[in-house]
Amino acid sequence: MSRKIEVKLSKERMYDIVRSPVITEKATLGSEHSQVTFRVPLAATKPEIKAAVEGIFNVKVKAVNTLVAKGKTKSFRGKKAVRSDVKKAMVTLAEGHSIDVSTGI
Repeated sequence: MSRKIEVKLSKERMYDIVRSPVITEKATLGSEHSQVTFRVPLAATKPEIKAAVEGIFNVKVKAVNTLVAKGKTKSFRGKKAVRSDVKKAMVTLAEGHSIDVSTGI
């Protein structure tokens, strides 16, 4: 039932899709299960994210899960403002592959 979607991306587009790693306690716990979490654009699709991570880091991606964290309403000096929505991608790597997010690309 699974469909294979082939995505061709330029190097520039790959770096646009994978914006930055998420370094939180919960994201770090995912590394025990070969997962790495990245911030991605809201319009990025799972096949694009998979192709970008495989192209940049030379690893094999097993699965990609995404979520959109809705922006919070904040008050600053009496004025209300809304933070932007953020999309995160939890990338599960195949057996034997790893990404060290503490070093630069």
